[in-house]
Amino acid sequence: MAGPGVLVVAATPIGNVGDASARLVADLARADVVAAEDTRRLRRLCADLGVTPAGRFVSLFEGNEARRTDELLAAVREGRRVLLVTDAGTPLVSDPGYRLVAACARDDLPVTVLPGPSAALAALVVSGLPSDRFAVEGFLPRRAGERDRRLADLARDQRTLVLFESPRRTAATLRALAATFGPDRPAALCRELTKTHEQVRRGTLADLAAGAQAEPVLGEVTLVVGGRPAAATAPDPGTLARMVHQREAAGLTRKEAMAEVAREAGVPRREVYAAVVGAGEGDRRRPEAAGCP
Repeated sequence: MAGPGVLVVAATPIGNVGDASARLVADLARADVVAAEDTRRLRRLCADLGVTPAGRFVSLFEGNEARRTDELLAAVREGRRVLLVTDAGTPLVSDPGYRLVAACARDDLPVTVLPGPSAALAALVVSGLPSDRFAVEGFLPRRAGERDRRLADLARDQRTLVLFESPRRTAATLRALAATFGPDRPAALCRELTKTHEQVRRGTLADLAAGAQAEPVLGEVTLVVGGRPAAATAPDPGTLARMVHQREAAGLTRKEAMAEVAREAGVPRREVYAAVVGAGEGDRRRPEAAGCP
């Protein structure tokens, strides 16, 4: 009885078709099944590479990933060579495929990788920001409230952060980043990497937000944001409470004062609330009543 096949996870060009590896070209021609995020884009890639695929194409995207995983898992069990690709870059990095790889690993089925292009790494290395420690955060939540809560959690991270964003939401995301991380945090806006109109804008979050507001952002966007400086330690509870009191004295409501202090200090609002209550400045209301999540 023949043994199992193999799942091949392959990176595709993020823009310049010349970045396709010889191994990718060979596997596109020989695979029994090619699972792609968008089979139309896959056919265009094959045409650009002069490849005539021998196997069948199937779609694998967020909406059908759970159902399609069982089908592809069965193909590997039956001895098929299954090639997994995404629209651009490396699968699983903010793209479908994790369920399938995890299922193969769980069932002890062979999995191999054809490494290659990655938008996250390409943006990181041209950003000019520290690359020794970084995290690929991917896409932020679309809802403003969920996005802001996620950014509050990331504000104290000392690693360089890599984010993906839609061009139409880039300006709003940069404004939110500047409000939460601080306007002077260094960052880079990378668009159309490896393509004809490749552009890397470097500056502070405030600068990039203003530029994105003034001039529409087009094309594929990757944002790289510097981590919080190691020397920037959060103020102690007493200092946080005094900062809130000063802003209240200047006319802000307590909710507004705590939100502003949390942004400036790079700490969660619940921490500011606890400092105010602990200093005897709180009104003993529940955190929710004071605008604290």
